[in-house]
Parts: sequence; structure tokens; C-alpha cells
Amino acid sequence: MPIPSPDISDIDRIRARMAASPRPADLAARRARVDALGAHYPLPEGVQIQPAKVRDLPAEWTATPDADRDRVILFLHGGGYVSGSLASHRHAVAQAGREAGTRTFALAYRLAPENPYPAALGDALAGYRFLLESGFAPERIALAGESAGGGLAVATALSLRDRGMPLPGCLWLSSPWTDLALTGGSLDTKASVDPLISRAYLAELATAYLNGADPRDPLVSPIHADLTGLPPTLIQVGSAETLLDDALRLAGVAAAADVAVALEVWPHMIHAWHLFYPEVADGRRSLASAGRFIRAQLDRAAGR
Repeated sequence: MPIPSPDISDIDRIRARMAASPRPADLAARRARVDALGAHYPLPEGVQIQPAKVRDLPAEWTATPDADRDRVILFLHGGGYVSGSLASHRHAVAQAGREAGTRTFALAYRLAPENPYPAALGDALAGYRFLLESGFAPERIALAGESAGGGLAVATALSLRDRGMPLPGCLWLSSPWTDLALTGGSLDTKASVDPLISRAYLAELATAYLNGADPRDPLVSPIHADLTGLPPTLIQVGSAETLLDDALRLAGVAAAADVAVALEVWPHMIHAWHLFYPEVADGRRSLASAGRFIRAQLDRAAGR
């Protein structure tokens, strides 16, 4: 199905707003800035929130009245492993669940530099186990993540596979960061059009998260992983992202491993454009597309 022509003016307004609010140097201020990207947007109509805990980690459910209570999206937020929160992505996660007709379960995994790799991975695995222990069948779980959360979602699926645990019904990855060695050419070719992510900033984030670990470890950079056996995967990326090549290369690695992978490249969209969906038409369209994918894959996994 072809992607509709974008309304470029929508994303240009976001680009101009980001350019007028440069990233601060202080870590606490950076975290507040990322939270502010989404925290001011209202929740979609009819969405209810229920706080939760996984061990000592904050988490939360969202659902609409007509959501299938037996299906869930486990969502891992973006923020380069050092920022992002339940608040920053709540509205977009809730809308994704609305489009997919599922509940959502968002997890506030521990952040670097206070908690470097593999803390976030351990937390994501704990979140998945929590859903299994709560009675969800694995084939009724969609494992999802944005940016660093996208790379973390793949790492979680790889860890589940290697431990012999049941895999989720599908993966949804938006703007995934999959190469902490920073070898993608789009880091340079798209630098002038992506207002959110730059090579220098990613280098800082990678150093904080890795804390000396190998940036080519498949569990931090899944473009180096054998993805054999992973469930059907949707990758969404904007053509104006510095991380464009991370998504393109991950799709190739998945295809080479016989994973059923769908790749959507959204023209002119910047990193994490889903966050701006109340103002950006292609943000709404891409969430609707993700919702259709998740519905279809969970139907397939359930034998419908």
C-alpha cells in the first residue's frame, strides 16, 4: 500500500521549533527537554491510564474501552538510553494502542550513565516476563520500541530466543538506533535536516550507555546480530533521519535471516516523528500503519 504524500509544512514547523530550542549541556536539563517533547500533548480521547510496577521500575498500562484485554504492546521508549520516560512517550504509546486495538504496557527502564548496559536490557526482559506472568500469551504480545528503545526491543527478542523463551507475536521498531559504533553514512548525509539527532550527540550517548562495552556487541548493535527466528517485524524510519541507515541496514540483516520484515521509509520525516503526531499528519498515518501491522500479526499468531 503506497504511503500518502506528506504535508511537509507540518514537519518543517517541528524542525523550526527544535532548532529554536537547542539541546542543553546539563543532563537533568536534557532529560527535561526530552520529556517536554511529548508531555504537553493530551492523551487520545477515551484512553485510561493505570500505574504499575515491575520490580521497582515504574510502568503503566493504557487502554481504550474497546481494547482487546488479552493483547498488549510492550513499549520501550527512546532517549538514547540516558533520557526519555513514561511521560515523554505516553500520548504516542496510547495512540498506538488505540490504533492496534490493544492495551499498552510502557516500562521506565533504568537509564545511563547511572545504570549502563546491560541494565536496560535486564529491565526489558523483566517487563516481558511480567506480562507472561500476568497471563498474556506470548503470541498476543507486540514488542515495540522507538530509537534506543527500538534497538533495545531487538536485543530483548534476541535474548529471549537465546534463552529458549517464547517470542512475542511481532516487533514494531520506530526510528531504531541499531549501531552504537556509528558507522551509518546517513549520520553525515542527513545531518543538516534532522534537528534531533547528530553524530556528536550519539557518540556521547553511546559512551554513557556502553561504559566500556564493545559497540559491536549484537545486544547493543543488532545490525551485527544473527536475527534468525525473530518474529515478523515492522521498521518505520523517516527519510530525513540521521539514523536512516540504521533502519535500512537492520531491515537487510533481518531479510537475510529469513525474518518477515516490513520496511516503511516516510519521506521528509525526522527522527521520532511519531511523538509529534497531534501536529504532523504523517505521524498519525504512521501510527495507524503500525496499528494495522500489529493487528494483522497478532491475528496471524493467534491463528485467526
